[in-house]
Amino acid sequence: MSEQHTQDAHGAASVRPPLDHRLRRMTGRDPDEPHRAATPLELFFDLTFVVAFSQAGAQTAHLLELGHWGPAIGGFAFAVFAIWWAWINYSWLASAYDNDDIFFRVATMVEMLGVLVLALGLPDLFHSLDEGRHVDNGVVVAGYVVMRVATVTVWLRAAKHDASHRRTALTYAVFVSAAQVGWVVLIFVDLPLQTTLAFTAALIILELVGPYVAEHGRDGGTPWHAHHIAERYGLLVIITLGEIVLGTILALSAVIDEQGWSAETVFVAFGGTALAFGLWWTYFTMPSGKVLQRFRERGFVWGYGHYPILAALAGTGAGLHVAANVIEDVAHIGIVQALLTVAVPVGIFMVALFTTYSLLLRQFDPFHFWLFAGSVVLLALAVVAVATGASFGTGILIIAASPLVVVVGYETVGHRHQAAALDRLFAR
Repeated sequence: MSEQHTQDAHGAASVRPPLDHRLRRMTGRDPDEPHRAATPLELFFDLTFVVAFSQAGAQTAHLLELGHWGPAIGGFAFAVFAIWWAWINYSWLASAYDNDDIFFRVATMVEMLGVLVLALGLPDLFHSLDEGRHVDNGVVVAGYVVMRVATVTVWLRAAKHDASHRRTALTYAVFVSAAQVGWVVLIFVDLPLQTTLAFTAALIILELVGPYVAEHGRDGGTPWHAHHIAERYGLLVIITLGEIVLGTILALSAVIDEQGWSAETVFVAFGGTALAFGLWWTYFTMPSGKVLQRFRERGFVWGYGHYPILAALAGTGAGLHVAANVIEDVAHIGIVQALLTVAVPVGIFMVALFTTYSLLLRQFDPFHFWLFAGSVVLLALAVVAVATGASFGTGILIIAASPLVVVVGYETVGHRHQAAALDRLFAR
């Protein structure tokens, strides 16, 4: 069966996909394509990130319950960045160029293998950071480079087939390739810890700058789809939220096997699930697709703003794992410190979401500010309550109520404020 091509207003090819997956030209997709949704391949790709986030959360929780804060936070920040950055590059590329042929499918499989290699290297990375002598990041970086090399091949293919966006695709390929040379150097050169961290920071900056330069070139950027990319981010948020529930239940199961059911295990199990549900509800109050469709230039602030959002969600899962260790009485930190491992990432999520929301709409709503501020106050109340004698499980329940402040406020009054803000935005 042959492809049937039409041309959209932006010059991108709109293709009715055939039933086979033979090699075909990688031309840009229609950014206004109706009913665009995540593909089965993208959903399958996302499953590998469940493993990566789970591994990062488990390693972080182990160091947190020992009270080794610096290595835990540093290793977690780097691991989540590597995972998130590999996902974000693939997803924006797929939104613009996924033609579902055999080349794209195989390239996706290679990226999935890279994710799994990265996840397998996380224990060594965290252990080396905990020792403080050097950074054993060889396996992690190797997995990351595998993913990025696969990305480069797809960008080069897009440059060959899509003349209208050739400069943009080649810019991506150049920046990604340059960064990978630097990462490979880190694999084979044993540098002191401080030098490694400085070199890593420079490479991260190079990675972040590349897409901005590419998308602001003369070609006008890639033809990504606003509603599709908003859905893809939402799916990644759901995957990360699933780690909160999964991590909580798996950790508590060991406690229940040893000690049986107790009020504390019930509180943590219910609180972890309710917290994940509340965070999900809160996140999806943000009208991402609607705004990005009209104001594509806001994609960078919105997209990059998701790093602290996703890191906070993954960190919440790690904190709830620490909570299970507290109940089992095997943690090496006090209950207030353990509660902070949950309360702090939830607070970061609230602040990051409100900031991203405000920057996306480019409007400041005092009512929404007070909703998010109220949720943070409730987190502080949970810590104070446990510090003054309340049980740990009670503190988890209070934290679980934190996003409820935003949910209730939005569903009663806040949605009207959002509707008015969107009216003002689209009337400009």
